Amino acid sequence: MTDVHPNLVVRDEGAVRILRIEREDKLGAFSGSLITALGNEIAALRNADAVRAVILTGTGRGFVAGADIGEYGTSSRAEFEAYQRRSRVVFDALSALPQPTVAAVNGYAFGGGFEIALCCDVILCAETARFGLPEIKLGLIPGGGGPQRLARQVGPRWTKELVLTGRTVYPDEALARGVVAKVVAPDRLPAEALELATTLALLPAKAARAAKRRIDEGVEQDLETALTDDQAALGRLFDTPDAKEGIDAFIQKRPPAFGRL
Repeated sequence: MTDVHPNLVVRDEGAVRILRIEREDKLGAFSGSLITALGNEIAALRNADAVRAVILTGTGRGFVAGADIGEYGTSSRAEFEAYQRRSRVVFDALSALPQPTVAAVNGYAFGGGFEIALCCDVILCAETARFGLPEIKLGLIPGGGGPQRLARQVGPRWTKELVLTGRTVYPDEALARGVVAKVVAPDRLPAEALELATTLALLPAKAARAAKRRIDEGVEQDLETALTDDQAALGRLFDTPDAKEGIDAFIQKRPPAFGRL
């Protein structure tokens, strides 16, 4: 376990890297220094081949309850915009990680907290989780990509209703909308997230990364281009040692022994 910032703990469980926000007095809200520290850890993951999956989670009642609004009150417009640009870089870097990522949302995920969860590949949440993009109540709009990522996942109409009202979304609705993959009891969330991330970490790495990349890229492409690029990626994977091992293991009716990158 490593304390890289007073409010960020980094821990490895086998090939799974866990990034845990610890700022219970502020429900995990992002300060400027915390977002910078988290960004540094995410940037380091890009070339960390030994890390095969990533979990982002919080502590206590808060996952990440958005930005620290107290800092907004003392910021100039230039400082505010600089913070927003820095946050976008961090969120985009998380979204672009080659490793599969899991958001384990334990509590309040408002504003930037909801937005950073949407940057992960899979969201699990506790029954105590709460989601929302309430920036409209401050006379603002979300700036961390939430409306765009959410609209691409669930469509613009529900996204507009959510952003324009700033209301809170509870786990059952998030599950019904396909925003989260599973809702679990609060005391089960860490184990469920680790079990899922460990399963992802055991996948053949090149295939897992290619699958993630093609889904992310494909939703931005026209269908014909996306289908063609999927087949091209499949062809490249066919020549890898992992594909040979997977096929041989299937034929021989034995568990596969996939290699590293």
